[in-house]
Amino acid sequence: MPIHDDQRLFEFLLLEGAQAGLSWWTILQKRENYRAAFAQFDPQRVSRFTKSKIVKLLENSGIVRNRLKIESAITNARQFVKVQSDFGSFDQYLWAFADGKPIQNRWRDTSHVPAVTELAESLSRDLKKRGFKFVGPTICYAYMQAVGMVNDHLVSCFRHCEVAKIR
Repeated sequence: MPIHDDQRLFEFLLLEGAQAGLSWWTILQKRENYRAAFAQFDPQRVSRFTKSKIVKLLENSGIVRNRLKIESAITNARQFVKVQSDFGSFDQYLWAFADGKPIQNRWRDTSHVPAVTELAESLSRDLKKRGFKFVGPTICYAYMQAVGMVNDHLVSCFRHCEVAKIR
């Protein structure tokens, strides 16, 4: 379902970056640990994390202890806050890529669902230009799916119709 809450959008961005190269199940199992470690996914607070906080996070066995991913979460929080300032909200910035409404796909088989689209490539380029990290096109497409920008439920799934009604 479409998400329009900036804090939830930040949560999903942080978790998608953490998931890169790992199974989504691994991150889901650690989600509450991430919530505690990353200030309830408050981008303002995370943007103020210091080097000493990074050291503490690297010692936290409840999250993925990858320095690049931890540092990117903090960098992304800083850029997220800047986007909020520039656009009024991250939600306004993000959803403009989809003209404010979910893109309705009609997939009949999971093998047809792409890993990347031109829109995900465009979002990735723009985020990178703004200084975000761990936002390649594949991560961006997974993010777009997670926040409901793209309805990739199979047409046989009950959720497909529910999301298709959203305009």
